[in-house]
Amino acid sequence: MEGQSQHRAPEREGSHNYDIESTDGSGGLWRRNGSSSGALLRYNDSGGGRSGSAGEPLLRKRTMNTTSQIAIVGANVCPIESLDYEVVENDLFKQDWRSRKKKQIFQYIVLKWTLVLLIGLLTGLVGFFNNLAVENIAGFKLLLTGNLMLKERYLTAFFAYGGCNLVLAAAAAAICAYIAPAAAGSGIPEVKAYLNGVDAYSILAPSTLFVKIFGSILGVSAGFVLGKEGPMVHTGACIANLLGQGGSRKYRLTCNWLRYFKNDRDRRDLITCGSAAGVAAAFRAPVGGVLFALEEAASWWRSALLWRAFFTTAVVAVVLRSLIEFCRSGKCGLFGQGGLIMFDLSSTVATYSTPDLIAIIILGIIGGIFGGLFNFLLDKVLRVYSIINERGAPFKILLTITISIITSMCSYGLPWLAACTPCPVDAVEQCPTIGRSGNFKNFQCPPGHYNDLASLFFNTNDDAIRNLFSNGTESEFHMSTLFIFFTAVYCLGILTYGVAVPSGLFIPVILAGATYGRIVGTLLGSISDLDPGLFALLGAASFLGGTMRMTVSVCVILLELTNDLAMLPLVMLVLLISKTIADNFNKGVYDQIVVMKGLPYMEAHAEPYMRHLVAGDVVSGPLITFSGVEKVGNIVHALRFTGHNGFPVVDEPPLTEAPELVGLVTRSHLLVLLNGKMFMKDQLKTSGSFVLQRFGAFDFAKPGSGKGLKIQDLDFTDEEMEMYVDLHPVTNTSPYTVVETMSLAKAAILFRALGLRHLLVVPKTPDRPPIVGILTRHDFVEEHIHGLFPNLNPHKFHSTSMGG
Repeated sequence: MEGQSQHRAPEREGSHNYDIESTDGSGGLWRRNGSSSGALLRYNDSGGGRSGSAGEPLLRKRTMNTTSQIAIVGANVCPIESLDYEVVENDLFKQDWRSRKKKQIFQYIVLKWTLVLLIGLLTGLVGFFNNLAVENIAGFKLLLTGNLMLKERYLTAFFAYGGCNLVLAAAAAAICAYIAPAAAGSGIPEVKAYLNGVDAYSILAPSTLFVKIFGSILGVSAGFVLGKEGPMVHTGACIANLLGQGGSRKYRLTCNWLRYFKNDRDRRDLITCGSAAGVAAAFRAPVGGVLFALEEAASWWRSALLWRAFFTTAVVAVVLRSLIEFCRSGKCGLFGQGGLIMFDLSSTVATYSTPDLIAIIILGIIGGIFGGLFNFLLDKVLRVYSIINERGAPFKILLTITISIITSMCSYGLPWLAACTPCPVDAVEQCPTIGRSGNFKNFQCPPGHYNDLASLFFNTNDDAIRNLFSNGTESEFHMSTLFIFFTAVYCLGILTYGVAVPSGLFIPVILAGATYGRIVGTLLGSISDLDPGLFALLGAASFLGGTMRMTVSVCVILLELTNDLAMLPLVMLVLLISKTIADNFNKGVYDQIVVMKGLPYMEAHAEPYMRHLVAGDVVSGPLITFSGVEKVGNIVHALRFTGHNGFPVVDEPPLTEAPELVGLVTRSHLLVLLNGKMFMKDQLKTSGSFVLQRFGAFDFAKPGSGKGLKIQDLDFTDEEMEMYVDLHPVTNTSPYTVVETMSLAKAAILFRALGLRHLLVVPKTPDRPPIVGILTRHDFVEEHIHGLFPNLNPHKFHSTSMGG
């Protein structure tokens, strides 16, 4: 919406007055030198938005595009804005910074550390609450079903089990579909895009946080093959956003003393800490949480942010440790002692030799192939689901219920295919397990026997992983059991992710990976001495590497989960192999979802075809500029009939001898200035002192989600429309500029590295207007460039990236 650059416009000749056409959100207003009224140019351009098949994000049907960028948020097509991380250095900023005392700076620093402390505390509490609720709800459901089966009331048991799952799934889908559609899925792609500079509607709203917490609890308790760990990243980011913007005005939860953080830069840092805290709360992996934020989530990083993220995850770890100790006293309900997932494999002494490394390499190759296939199939399924989900909330709920019934039938029906196995004589724990979670589920077996497939299906996902990771259990699971369970989890994981419930991919991927890890470990038992539980760990690592393409963070998370540092070299090796293999097929799963949703994510490198273009190639066209002292009517007209968020300010005679670029003024600053009605009758440049007396820097601070001034809220008389306003005090006098001959590849790297929203393009030669155009995020999108240059085939250039 902030973009102004469009297709190359026809030559501007004559002085005709045309109407502005702005149905695509990018209609232009061109100002002639020395003209106070300006000449308006009627301009139609299909390149202003991602319309048509080339730019369709996931969905088939498109409505009339009203902005320069659209994307999917919870199956709805929504306008996308960019976040503004640039420091606006205008007179207000300088006055505020120079007048800020040491006490205020100290207060700002203390508040920042206080906020990350609160983010850690709240995220840890939410993570513990989620786990406790899931363990107890799912525990009650499994206990009820198990008691009915002990009485040989198998049909009643199925209806009780399936009915509970159905109610929980329908409730999760209903609150997600009707209250916060943006809460569907894991939320990691949305958080990743936000930290890249994409401001998608409602992805961090309080309603999204509410649905994320309770929808995740209901969805996991419903027996779906999904995890609550991915949604915890989104939950942590929502908590950080809520605290950073001073609460919510809509729900009357707001604090004025948090005004220091009413800007995108500080919120970005807090949300990065929140995403790290989410991983730490989900896996009890504080260091893994910091590395996840660094490797996968954040696009900008610095040492000060590293310290704060580390402090946040440390707080989460302390909170969880304290609460788990409390639960060990038996005060946390049915399954409360199950605790947050922690698979302690440290008791196994891992010694490995050359034949073991051969087995690990095979495991890494399998993980890469399965991971690439998983991502490919998930892409196809999500595209089919989008057709269903866009029909409305009832269809979302119906789809969720359908997948719930399929999942219940598999979970209850498939264990009947497994034979009953006599309990091991040297079993450490009770066999069969009755009335609680455990390795040995009785299911339909006689006393003294257990059903190994039921011990995987008829447990919570955390306990199923714990069973697969358990050491010293070489003969506990039959090969047929492992094949059935792997096939079911692999397929159900793909089918489940796109439904309208908060769902994570970590747990399904770990489950499937651990299962085929055990299969490989059993098949290669003759050449390897490693325990099948260790093979399960390495299989989980290989599948995580193959699907998510993360290496360092996944490695540390798994080591913190299993408390087994001796496995570090093997985990590193299997992750590197699986990622290398899978990269030959497609992108990581979160990167794929970002593309499918249409979120304009900017990579750290430029695409190769951008080297063949220059900045001036994509910015030509109608452009709106304002004079330093502008007529109110011109500003109001431009704001009402365009969707631009940045306007170059050019001083022209008689204010200056020659046209001179003053800087850039944003829509939000213009609205605050117009709302204050500090107008003048004559077009005279002022010192700006009366504006500085009327406004403070915090008057221009960015409000919370969707709470800013809108031009529709302002009314002006005919007399006011003919008056003038001095834009100099609110104009950013030092915007980032590039010369028009700079390669588009270099401009893209600069744009992304600095976290810009607007990049001004200036002419290379003199005796021309001082501004050529503006580069925005949209101008670097492949579909937009292809629309400008249909003959440029981006795929014919080889795939090495600019700058590595």
